[in-house]
Amino acid sequence: MNGAVVSGIRPAAKDGFLLDEVPWEHFPRGDHVREAVHLLHTGNSPARTGAGVVGGMCADDMRAAAVLAVPFLIRIAADTRHPYRTEALAQVSSPARARHFGVASRGELLLHRGHIRYDDLADDYDDYGVEVTGYPAGWSAAAARAAISADTALLQPLLDGPDRMTRAAFRTRLAAEQDPIVRAGLVLAVAEATRAHPHPPTTAWLRERWRDRTQAPEVRPAAAIGWLCLTREPAPDDLRAAVDHLTTEERARAMETLPWMVSAGATGETGLQRCVRTMLHAERPEPNEDPWAQPR
Repeated sequence: MNGAVVSGIRPAAKDGFLLDEVPWEHFPRGDHVREAVHLLHTGNSPARTGAGVVGGMCADDMRAAAVLAVPFLIRIAADTRHPYRTEALAQVSSPARARHFGVASRGELLLHRGHIRYDDLADDYDDYGVEVTGYPAGWSAAAARAAISADTALLQPLLDGPDRMTRAAFRTRLAAEQDPIVRAGLVLAVAEATRAHPHPPTTAWLRERWRDRTQAPEVRPAAAIGWLCLTREPAPDDLRAAVDHLTTEERARAMETLPWMVSAGATGETGLQRCVRTMLHAERPEPNEDPWAQPR
């Protein structure tokens, strides 16, 4: 299984990007993932053919080979000089979290399953089912989470607070981060951590972020979505107005690099657009995915 393969990669092979030591060919489209990692590592690949390959395969429900890329994506993300470190970091969690795509409701967007044990998956795959290739999807998710846990030491410096609680570390990093898309991702990460471990002061903090007009326009809708997922309160009019104003086509596409938005999106709709429609405008019909269908 891919978990055994990932755990068996030598530290020197991961650090030295010795990709030939990894049996990519044993998993569906593994060679495709290997080439993407190589191109991304050498800096010769834009996101759509480098890190984007991992996210794309997860979106297509083919995570088995994508998991093998996780240790290498972490090392690219940790390299402060790498031109595609942001893209790599955005894709690290894709194989670990991808389960339902097109889910953008308040109750499910930030829902994160707990630790997966391989022995729990032996019979029914813990309801994860199988990927389109027939590979157990739960095995892939478990392997990806194990790979991330194994390299926590490399990821901690990105938070500027290795000894703090995860939620506090995200907020600490947010104060120093300049990239608006990364800032939006940190806000969603805070919200997801709070969904798993409720903390009313953090929920209130998120509310202040979407109300604050000095925040980056990418941060405010992210904070609004996070707040909506943490409460049962009706969406206030000022939240609706702010999110509708800030959700431009250009911004929605820029935020597609975030794993939450990748998971929420569907044909004809970006993740941000789908979240806004699902959470704030339930009366609007879904975009028609059939180009030959008659207009409604």
